Amino acid sequence: MLTPRLLIASGNRHKVREIRALLEGLPAEVLGLEDLPFVPEEPEETGATFTDNALLKARYYSGFFEGCVLADDSGLIVPALGGAPGVLSARYAGSGADDEANRRKLLESLRASGFTEPAADFVCVLCFAAPGQPPAFFLGRWPGRIASAARGTRGFGYDPLFIPEGHSCTVAELSPEEKNRLSHRGQALAKFRGHFAKFLGRDP
Repeated sequence: MLTPRLLIASGNRHKVREIRALLEGLPAEVLGLEDLPFVPEEPEETGATFTDNALLKARYYSGFFEGCVLADDSGLIVPALGGAPGVLSARYAGSGADDEANRRKLLESLRASGFTEPAADFVCVLCFAAPGQPPAFFLGRWPGRIASAARGTRGFGYDPLFIPEGHSCTVAELSPEEKNRLSHRGQALAKFRGHFAKFLGRDP
């Protein structure tokens, strides 16, 4: 039986590294966009939800790849800010904004609204697209709160500001192994692994 090929459809190298680690041991050849002979420009994420954007990316990259595609859309939801940054998490401070600018805007928005360490959730939606199959979706949600200042040097994005439920440290102060065990992306990928095993006709 040929080894199935699975493309991680993300241009975010930090996400790709996390996903590769979480898929270690999967009976598949796991590829990144850099492994394609032609790397297309990333699609514009025009969806209103994480599910919309994950599906959009899965379908888009399936047009450049003959195997299976796994697309991720994820971000931070802060109910006190009406759900922001939400689907705009990666570009909260504007198109082309870096992680530091996004974190700075989040803290400024919270201070302007009078909130201190409000509740928040990291959310991840994965979309798995396989030839001849309907898309399958996998959700992960990680509850916590927002710190009043960035702490820690590990992770990326909002990790230095996110304090997971039951912890006093930020995600950026956790080890990569602990983050992967608890995170929204880790939860979604654990569900995906079971689905992929069934897709291959194997026990999870």
